[in-house]
Amino acid sequence: MMIKITLLLAGLFLVIKGADWLIKGGGALARRYHIPELVIGITVVAFGTSLPELVVNVFASVENQQELILGNVIGSNNFNLFVILGISGLVAPLVVQSGTVWREIPVSLLAAVLLLFLANGFIIGGGQLISRLDGLVMLLFFVAFLYYIFRQIKSDPIAEGSEAPALKNYKIWLFIALGLAGLLIGGRLAVDNAVIIATRMGVSQKIIGLTIIAMGTSLPELVTSVVAVMKKSNDIAVGNIIGSNIFNILLIAGVSSFIRPIPYETGFNPDLYFLIGGTLFLFIAMFTGQRKKLDRWEAGVLVAAYMVYLAVLIQQVV
Repeated sequence: MMIKITLLLAGLFLVIKGADWLIKGGGALARRYHIPELVIGITVVAFGTSLPELVVNVFASVENQQELILGNVIGSNNFNLFVILGISGLVAPLVVQSGTVWREIPVSLLAAVLLLFLANGFIIGGGQLISRLDGLVMLLFFVAFLYYIFRQIKSDPIAEGSEAPALKNYKIWLFIALGLAGLLIGGRLAVDNAVIIATRMGVSQKIIGLTIIAMGTSLPELVTSVVAVMKKSNDIAVGNIIGSNIFNILLIAGVSSFIRPIPYETGFNPDLYFLIGGTLFLFIAMFTGQRKKLDRWEAGVLVAAYMVYLAVLIQQVV
């Protein structure tokens, strides 16, 4: 069992490191062709921090480990919102821009509600299955979100940032190759060993996905947000979490269900309600006390709520 746990942790490490290498190589390649820094941030960085969830879910979908897919997506989003954003807000109150309040947070809420409705058949079909058509709907919403973001980039003035040191061409492709290798090998190790551990311990794949896999694949968001708070880039900390949550549902769940329709257990509904409630709380928090600010006490509520939620999950295992 210890060998399997070690291999699981090694797989998660490779996935996270692979995403980091791919971001570094992809960002350098984009700069070589003079793509604006803001575009790089929204595409390469935002997509890069969601790559661990994507790779793990693609492997889980191909291998028909369906409970891991939704457990990873919903669990990662809950961990992002309640723990990472909560801890960031405890370190320093988070003041965010109007665009995040009126654009990203509502879209994140819409994505969670859309997943709930599609999974339960409130919009298409009879429920109990996230079909390829449902996946296509989520992917279309994701494309619309990207289109809206790029329209905003064109209409808003782009501040010129300092250029990162240029990498030589062979280093760029080395980072990209290592990143892809790390993602593929790590993703396979993580999924295979998570399933074995869950089976041997008598724990459902749902619980493993909601906890170990979700927390592990959320580490890039944790690092990015902590660094952003330390540099007093509050909007990056909030935008990184909310943006990642949008990517996880609309892109990753969409791609996963498009590869193989996902049987849906209504046991995931409470986890989705928790995510929707937390996103609503974050939106309301932007208008209480000092406007457009997540105060420390509100961040504390997020962390405390997750501790209760985790205790309930653990109780299901025991």
